[in-house]
Amino acid sequence: MAPSQSLFYYDEGLKLLPINLAIDVRRPHAQAFVSHAHADHIARHGYTLCTAETAAFLGLRLGPRPTREMSYGKNIDWGGVSLTVYPAGHCLGSAMLLVEHQGQRLLYTGDFKLRPALTTPAAQPVKADILIMETTYGEPRYRLPPEDEVIEDLACCIRDTWDRGRCPVIMAYALGKAQEVSRRLSEAGIGVVQHSSVATISRIYEQFGVSVGNYRPYDGRLERGEVLITSPQQRWDCPTESVVRIAVTGWALDPSAKYRLGADVVFPLSDHADYEELFQMVQTVQPQLVYCTHGPATFVRDLMERGWGARLLGRPTQKLLF
Repeated sequence: MAPSQSLFYYDEGLKLLPINLAIDVRRPHAQAFVSHAHADHIARHGYTLCTAETAAFLGLRLGPRPTREMSYGKNIDWGGVSLTVYPAGHCLGSAMLLVEHQGQRLLYTGDFKLRPALTTPAAQPVKADILIMETTYGEPRYRLPPEDEVIEDLACCIRDTWDRGRCPVIMAYALGKAQEVSRRLSEAGIGVVQHSSVATISRIYEQFGVSVGNYRPYDGRLERGEVLITSPQQRWDCPTESVVRIAVTGWALDPSAKYRLGADVVFPLSDHADYEELFQMVQTVQPQLVYCTHGPATFVRDLMERGWGARLLGRPTQKLLF
């Protein structure tokens, strides 16, 4: 298909051809859509389309940037192409992008999850002809247990750590998962302390009216009855021998996860869709064709075995027009 007839192009990143709009590309572009503010989806673009919440996080992480803020469910005309964002359920401000052009509807999910959360709006997928979907956990072993059960087990682990006279430290992404865990543990009666890397982001959540529970900023001390929540990259001042490192991640379903992550214990809590939710997304959107990104090639096979047209995006040598 000739470029002038194509809707998007993939070459180490996604680009909408009719309006030359990059999507979640990590190299700076003149104009780009950013689905959410995690580091692997952002860059210093000349002009950014995103939600107001994502714009606030971008300002924190990259400094003031020229942006066009988009509201969920309200379409905008961008060079003759209709663009609408819908909640993705991944973290505060995360958005799926619906592109409508010349009778075609394309839905780009970015990172998403369909399970409900306390600190971000529930995902709202819509029907589309083409679905470009993030498939991080696209293997059958990644079926996550109910989150209420995981939080209950996590709280028990924290209390056991106190009983042994040790300091529980939870390692979680500073944007999204840390706030969700803070809220859930706070509601479970756990004293939450946030490292500055987390607390700075939590304050933005609160500015948008989202409660992350009761917490205090970390000041170098951790009392009995408290748990420290920090990003994996940060250091803290608790004596190493007294710390129990706890990682919360979907990768916890891998037997080697705690060794790979440098944790003493891991719990399967994720802000990504698990294996079954990926199929649920496809079933809801009812696309004619699914393009899979950031996941295993085997998931494309699994989709095709269930009768869906599917292709893989994201291989280094792949330069295709669609």
